[in-house]
Amino acid sequence: MSNQKESTSRTLITALLVCLVCSVFVAGAAVALKPTQLENRLLDKQRSILAIAGLGNPAMSGAEVKTLFAQRISARVVDLDSGTFSDAKDPLTYDALVAAKDPQQSKALTARDDIASIKRRERFTTVYLVEQDGQLQTLILPVRGYGLWSTLHGFMALKGDLNTIAGFGFYQHAETPGLGGEVDNPKWKNLWPGKTLFDPQGQLAIQIIKGSVDAQGAQAEHQVDGLAGATLTSNGVNNLLHFWLGKNGFAQFLANLHKGEA
Repeated sequence: MSNQKESTSRTLITALLVCLVCSVFVAGAAVALKPTQLENRLLDKQRSILAIAGLGNPAMSGAEVKTLFAQRISARVVDLDSGTFSDAKDPLTYDALVAAKDPQQSKALTARDDIASIKRRERFTTVYLVEQDGQLQTLILPVRGYGLWSTLHGFMALKGDLNTIAGFGFYQHAETPGLGGEVDNPKWKNLWPGKTLFDPQGQLAIQIIKGSVDAQGAQAEHQVDGLAGATLTSNGVNNLLHFWLGKNGFAQFLANLHKGEA
């Protein structure tokens, strides 16, 4: 009986030691790999921004992405409350997604305002500019919102008139492959360039519709085909665009920038 107890104790001790050693290795690996993970995440975001802006190509190496991004893209922080550029945060280190979770750096949205289902909106965020000879060529805005299964994170690029879409796409989501995941389909993304956000009265008019756009229709320049079989994802994308281009998003900033007052 004594030998059986001793054997059981040794087994438990051995198992505990193995678990302890494994946990140390896993924790160490996580800590050691974190800088690489953060670097790769930043690289993916930079690659997405360049693609949305129509710069570079998907085959570029990491070093080429970094170089082109540094040469062509300027990051600026925007105060969404005032709709102006701000020096309150460093655009190279500031993380708007982290700030959105902090009650001191964000505000809770009412059910009526939270059409993108993000719960809280950060006060400051980072936008990206492509300029040439002091003139704005492209403005890239970060957008996010809930689709069917996940929060979609992406960018919308506007031409210098701040009305014409130059590009639109997502760099992170978990929508259903073949359905909502078609937001990644190049064919669908190619429907966006050339569409315009606002109607002649200055009202936000961009809209994803069910089915296909009538090219001869009066609203065709503001409409994009819905995703076949993915109505809820299409609605989510539509909602997130109307949130971020509306009064709680970039509307005031776009108006100020258009008047040269940002």
